[in-house]
Amino acid sequence: MKRTLTTATAGLAALALVGTLAACSSPDALSGEDPAGGSSETLTIGSANFSENVILAHIYAAALNDAGIETTVKPNIGSREVFVPALEDGSIDLIPEYSGALMAFLDPSIDDVFASEEVYESLGEVLPEGLTMLEMSPAEDKDTLVVTAETAQKFKLKSIADLEPVAGELVLGGPPETKDRRAGIPGLKTLYNVVFKEFKSVDLGGPLTVGGLKNGDLDVGLMFTTQPAIAENDFVSLEDPNNMSLAENIVPIVREDQASDTVVQALNAVSAKLTTEDLIQMNREVEIEKKDPEKVARAFVDGDVK
Repeated sequence: MKRTLTTATAGLAALALVGTLAACSSPDALSGEDPAGGSSETLTIGSANFSENVILAHIYAAALNDAGIETTVKPNIGSREVFVPALEDGSIDLIPEYSGALMAFLDPSIDDVFASEEVYESLGEVLPEGLTMLEMSPAEDKDTLVVTAETAQKFKLKSIADLEPVAGELVLGGPPETKDRRAGIPGLKTLYNVVFKEFKSVDLGGPLTVGGLKNGDLDVGLMFTTQPAIAENDFVSLEDPNNMSLAENIVPIVREDQASDTVVQALNAVSAKLTTEDLIQMNREVEIEKKDPEKVARAFVDGDVK
């Protein structure tokens, strides 16, 4: 059954925020119930361990705060292997997600849907019990393989497919989960018959990836299409004709027992407002200009993003 909420829902159920996140945080205490049997006093928002997702978590928090809901943000939890179980056990209540990546994580056998609406519908069918998705945003951030301009010229690279005859000479860099993801080593082999000489585990499109590409430790790096470092360093983003990376629209994933009318309306309004250009601009402010993600998020909610 599809589990998606885009309109009003029933009242909130009481929830204890328990468990640990990535084996490093202590259990949260119950914050009490309202007389009508509402939810815990504070809604806990998690984020993955990269800056854009941290910004999005703070955007959700600011929008919910403005709607009268108290929130706590737990940033940089880790990968889906950590935060999906945290959602299921109630350690967190909400997280900003990417439609295609989450769908491929939950059901790797789905390989015939690529467009935004198709991916969104399929995601609704595979969400674990107790979780629901709200409206997706037109804003999109996809995984992409990048090379330096020099590497692109040397090997005549425009597409991932162009890597097939030369990958055996090259080093791929990406986060540890690259070894197991569709938008990683398995997808490269299955969809493009591309096998690299070596894989180096680095960060998720962060300074280790950028530095590795610039100093030659990496030949190809996994990054995100909204990262300003691609343009800043004249990197070349390789085309993906076989759809190794699916549509990746931003979508809030929330526990059903926390999806009140107020939560749904506030987060759907965020999704409707958010654009890909906004993501690029906010990433630039945080990653290049070194601004505080929480302040950048507040400026977006207040309508001050340039």
